[in-house]
Amino acid sequence: MTAVAPEEAGLIGARGVEAAVTGIGVVAPGGVGAEQWWAAVLRGENAIGPVTRFDASGYPARLAGEVTGFVDADHVTSRLLPQTDRVTRFALAAAAEALSDADLDPARLPDYAVGVVTANGSGGFEFGQHELQALWSKGSRHVGAYQSFAWFYAANSGQISIRHGLRGPSGVIVSEQAGGLDAVAQARRQLRKGLRAVVTGGVDSAVCPWGWTAHLADGGLSTGDDPDRAYLPFDAEASGHVVGEGGALFVLEDGDAARGRGATVHGTIAGCAATFDPAPGTGEPRLLAAAELALADAGVAPGEIDAVFADGAGERNADRAEAQALAALFGPYGVPVTAPKSMTGRLSAGGSALDLAAALLALRDQVIPPTTGTARADDCPVDLVTGGPRPAVLRTALVLARGRGGFNAATVVRATR
Repeated sequence: MTAVAPEEAGLIGARGVEAAVTGIGVVAPGGVGAEQWWAAVLRGENAIGPVTRFDASGYPARLAGEVTGFVDADHVTSRLLPQTDRVTRFALAAAAEALSDADLDPARLPDYAVGVVTANGSGGFEFGQHELQALWSKGSRHVGAYQSFAWFYAANSGQISIRHGLRGPSGVIVSEQAGGLDAVAQARRQLRKGLRAVVTGGVDSAVCPWGWTAHLADGGLSTGDDPDRAYLPFDAEASGHVVGEGGALFVLEDGDAARGRGATVHGTIAGCAATFDPAPGTGEPRLLAAAELALADAGVAPGEIDAVFADGAGERNADRAEAQALAALFGPYGVPVTAPKSMTGRLSAGGSALDLAAALLALRDQVIPPTTGTARADDCPVDLVTGGPRPAVLRTALVLARGRGGFNAATVVRATR
């Protein structure tokens, strides 16, 4: 029986505008820049390690997927450095790379033709912590004026808009791990309303004591000290997830306009959907419904999906539920499944955006990246890609995400050739 109610079939929306991805920008554990990060993923390099950004020795969880090799001054002007949190600097770097990759100069387009929609799950936590420390230890006169906006979820969208003169509709999505996909869905809606292009995706960073306290409060963190065994999606020994930071941003364009200017199209966003779980104990999770709606939006059958980039919570009940949803949709072991976030940790809003980047690059290179360090549990009937990259004929991929609070998101991405 389908998990999609009949009335939901009408929620997909109007068609007619192809949402083409012409630019990809990545700042993530394992690499600053899309190609550097992707090469590390295909090598199976684990970027999870002991927390270095603060002393985590007194906390029950002491591992993270940290971004290394990122020099703030290389990406942000000296004027902006005191105004921005680490997460906004990541976002500015990823947006600049995505626009450069797209070879798109917004200044050459009409006013209001380009917008920005990003996702963020925690805002500028580290910036806010420093200002609160100043308040507590020194008094209100030592809290800077930039605290009024640098902590905010929308700071990334705002700073990207200012830097690149993006005067079209802008906004921010807050739906935790699902946010990166939800932002892309909103960007596609803006294209259907007439925008030429949208900078979109998700970036997050909260590797600081205040952020760590929030992560721990959720109760889902792995407390293991072995980076290779701490985060094990779909594994019988899974015991929680590892926090990561960073994410990916994209340039989405009207496909006809993109090709008309000679742009390279990495892939198209063929289908998007989002659902919400019922209150605990009152019904079944609705990840399957999100996947079915996304496939319906894309106009593809389950048999046309060549790979799934799974949410991969790294928690036994959640992993079983996702595996059962995939088995219901594709049949047991019916489609290759991967969770490359096993090498980076879960990046909140940046995580699903990074998975979308992985899906696009996988379609380009015709290879499925691995889920490292893990072995599939017997009660998870999926064809999990482990050990190393798997060459495959890839035309269409499904990306899934679940956010704390009951958010589910699904995106179908299609190769251009």
